[in-house]
Parts: sequence; structure tokens; C-alpha cells
Amino acid sequence: MAVPKETEKKASKIMPAAKATAAQPETAKTPDKELSGGSVGALEKAKGSLDSVLAQAERAYAAYMDAQKEVARAYKENETQVEQIYKDTERRANETYEQTVEQAMKAKDEALQRAHEAFSQASDMANKTFETRVQQALLTRKTAVEQAWDERVRTVEEAWKMYARVTG
Repeated sequence: MAVPKETEKKASKIMPAAKATAAQPETAKTPDKELSGGSVGALEKAKGSLDSVLAQAERAYAAYMDAQKEVARAYKENETQVEQIYKDTERRANETYEQTVEQAMKAKDEALQRAHEAFSQASDMANKTFETRVQQALLTRKTAVEQAWDERVRTVEEAWKMYARVTG
């Protein structure tokens, strides 16, 4: 498995032992080899293989840590974006609400103005109708009173005429 050079550099900064171990050649001579003879070569090969596996594991761990940091950064970035979207949506909802309330208030004010005008007109008309009917009632009363007076006067005159004829 090939590890990108950039990840390998990061791994060597995090774990310097990985670089040193990876840099050792598999056939390096150690004092153990000189002391024990031929069996040390197999041991050295196994140790080199283990060192290689360890170096690969350290690089994989470093890559894992980098990936974990990248995931955390991505989550944080996503959280920031979601928060911004929420704030934008909330702002737009508030603006829409305020516009709707403003339009409703304007419509209410206009309706009240029309109602006041209609009331004023109806009140004026009712007052005029009242005045007209009062004037008609006054005229009717005056006419009735005048007719009654005239009838009274005529009736009284006739009664005096009859009285005068009877008495005299």
C-alpha cells in the first residue's frame, strides 16, 4: 500500500521513530549478528520485517489522525454552514413576517378610514333625514292646528249666529 509523501512527512513529524525505523536497511549489521553467527540473519530479517510493519502502522496511524482531523474540520465547517443557513432562513422569515404585519396594518387602517367615511356619510344622511322629517312633522302639525283653529272659529261663529237667531 503506497502512502502519499505528504502523509509520510506528517507521520515523521508526529512520530520520529517511524522515520528512523523505516530508514534502517533490513540487512544492517548489529552486535547480535556478530555474536551468534548464522541464526542471527533470520532474526535480523524478522526484525526488519517487524520494523517495516511498525513503520507502516505508524504511517497508517498518522494518516488516520490526519483523516480524523479532516473529518472534525468538515463537521465543524458543516455546522457553521448549517448555522448560517438557519440564521438566513430566520432573517427571511422575520422580514416576511414584518412585511405581512405592515401590509395587514395598512389594510386595517384603510378599512377603518373607509368605515369612518361611510359612517360620516351615513350620519350626515341620517341627520338630514331627521331634519326633513321634523320639518314635515312641524308643517303637518301647523297645518292641523291651523285647520283645527279655523274649524273652531267657524264652529264658534255658527254657534253665535244660531244663538243670535234663537235669542233675537
